[in-house]
Amino acid sequence: MIDFPAFGSAVGMLAGSPEAWIWVVPGLLIGLLFGALPGISVSMAMALVLPATLYMDFLPAIIFLTSVYTGAGFGGSIPAVLINIPGTSSAVATTFDGYPMARKGQHNEALGAALFASCIGVLVSYIVLFVLVQPLAEIVLRIGPYEMAAIGIWGMVLLGSIGGSTVAKGLFAAAIGVLCGTVGMNTAGYMRGDMGIPWLLDGVPTIPAMVGLLAASQLFALVNAKFIVEAEEHRTISLRRILDGGLMVLRHPLSQLRGTFVGIFIGAVPGIGSSIANLISYGEARRASKDPASFGKGNVEGVIAAESANSSSEGGSMATMLALGIPGGGATAILLAAFAMHNVVGGPRFMEQNRDIVYAIILSNFAQAFVLLVVGTGFVFIASTVVRLPLRYLIPSVLVMSTMGAFAIEGSIAGPITLFVFAVLGWLMSRYGFPVAAIVVGLLLGRLIETELLRAWQLAGGDPLYILEHPVAVGILVLMVVSLVLSVRRDVRRRRAQRAEA
Repeated sequence: MIDFPAFGSAVGMLAGSPEAWIWVVPGLLIGLLFGALPGISVSMAMALVLPATLYMDFLPAIIFLTSVYTGAGFGGSIPAVLINIPGTSSAVATTFDGYPMARKGQHNEALGAALFASCIGVLVSYIVLFVLVQPLAEIVLRIGPYEMAAIGIWGMVLLGSIGGSTVAKGLFAAAIGVLCGTVGMNTAGYMRGDMGIPWLLDGVPTIPAMVGLLAASQLFALVNAKFIVEAEEHRTISLRRILDGGLMVLRHPLSQLRGTFVGIFIGAVPGIGSSIANLISYGEARRASKDPASFGKGNVEGVIAAESANSSSEGGSMATMLALGIPGGGATAILLAAFAMHNVVGGPRFMEQNRDIVYAIILSNFAQAFVLLVVGTGFVFIASTVVRLPLRYLIPSVLVMSTMGAFAIEGSIAGPITLFVFAVLGWLMSRYGFPVAAIVVGLLLGRLIETELLRAWQLAGGDPLYILEHPVAVGILVLMVVSLVLSVRRDVRRRRAQRAEA
């Protein structure tokens, strides 16, 4: 499992290469800064700094890029907690409980919990990668379109069934999200719902729609408030309370471990990534909780589950990249590009012939997790000052930034129009008790589910019973049905209890 001579060589390589360590802190700071800017994805941040690595040696270049990767993974949670805008698509689930905690004056604790959950998630994922990189990659190779579609459907139904005031409202909101997510041309060449609008040919712009649903719609509801945190005594920025939030992670080890292993496994599956991992982890945490009703109202377990899966997916994605040469997502595709820039080909042969370099990359990420604790705490301390800004300044500033970001991402007026339309949709849905989060889940998963179902149908030659030859997919769907039945039963019991009290 572990090649100890290669491990010793990796330790010597890192100990004798101070240049490799010089770039860790700048990489983390760049990642934190870009991750905290709404609309800038992890892969975009890495792509922006990729040209600079051409002038570095191979190992320092990869360590620098993985530092950006690690920093951006946590950076997206900062605006998610403070202003309900996920900095990256992988921080969507962090908004569900992080922002309600901030509204209650618990922004210090929420950010501290997110930071510690991220650091522990990164550390555990790279420990698993260090020990099981080859077996994990071989397992991932066995996952086909049936399994991918089942994971996508499971995540959508799970989040839809446990969100909202009733299961029916949650599933209805998720269905709207799927309808929006499947607009445009599919992989079979069919057009759906584009209404003759050219910029809908590639589908609804995801990031402007997501920002509109989660942020702009909530800002409309805050127009009569003076501050994000209403009580003046709760607007303090306290290092002690940030560290207290970190200790909350240690009080909920099951949520942390569950989220970490969900993130590792889903992150290792090419094409899924942290955007889906954090949603599924959040849904599982809520389903397994003794008090699921508290989720979405400021439960720290929701923040821990989302951030642990978000950050641990990095280790899973690195496993398939290092062992197979297959990028798990956009960020690892940038890393493979960095490999190519240094005339290195990732994959099984690289893993076999350069195991000491592979171990050096993994060991450097252990160090990055600990450095992120220090650097991230300082960054959070500065970023938390946003709670002291009056909303009469903050709301127009965020709306202008969101509109400009939407335009920059799409390069046309399509971005701002999408932002406005989905802001209105999000406000109306929340006004009448439909969970906005379920729409976001459907929007993110709709295209994935459709593509994988189409591939599965083509492989089966139109035979629906062909799924029986894929027991993993069948098992996931059975678990999904069981969890849905339990959610419906819990919903019925809750409404009966409410009627009895009335």
